[in-house]
Amino acid sequence: MPRTTDGDGTPVPQRLLAAATRLFAEQGYDRTSVQEIVEAAGVTKGALYHYFGSKDDLLHEVYARVLRVQQERLDAFANADEPIEKRLRGAAADVVVTTIDNLDDASIFFRSMHHLSPEKNKQVRAERRRYHERFRALVEEGQEAGVFSTATPADLVVDYHFGSVHHLSTWYRPDGSMAPQEVADHLADMLLRALRP
Repeated sequence: MPRTTDGDGTPVPQRLLAAATRLFAEQGYDRTSVQEIVEAAGVTKGALYHYFGSKDDLLHEVYARVLRVQQERLDAFANADEPIEKRLRGAAADVVVTTIDNLDDASIFFRSMHHLSPEKNKQVRAERRRYHERFRALVEEGQEAGVFSTATPADLVVDYHFGSVHHLSTWYRPDGSMAPQEVADHLADMLLRALRP
């Protein structure tokens, strides 16, 4: 059985994911070999195949781990005992910050999703749909309560916001003029302005 950690205690799966994420972001999924990943992670191919069945599994996990975090956080905002405007604004800002915090993952996903097997592609689409539906439910809750305008359908409002989020990896730079929270606040405020009755 492969070692589960290295000298500093980092679990092998995390090392593999970190190496794969860096290499996929730098040179692209299709131009990165399994050998390069295991060398960068300091493990054997046997260790990779113990934790991940294939390079495709690594690509799927790069995206899935971020989406899991975002889904948990969205659920927490949605279930909070707060006014709907506060819950939606919090969720809208949070997805921006967590995307920026995982910019390599986001960029890899949008550049490389087509490399996933049909089964994993379908799974990722279902996971994304679940996230978007939960977010849309917040917009609809506010619309039904008369807090948000119904002039624009909830689906379009959600697509508008997530279009901005999905585009972050093409322009946001950590050394740029705006911190992640500033970008998040601006985009969340724009969303709420668009929903004002």
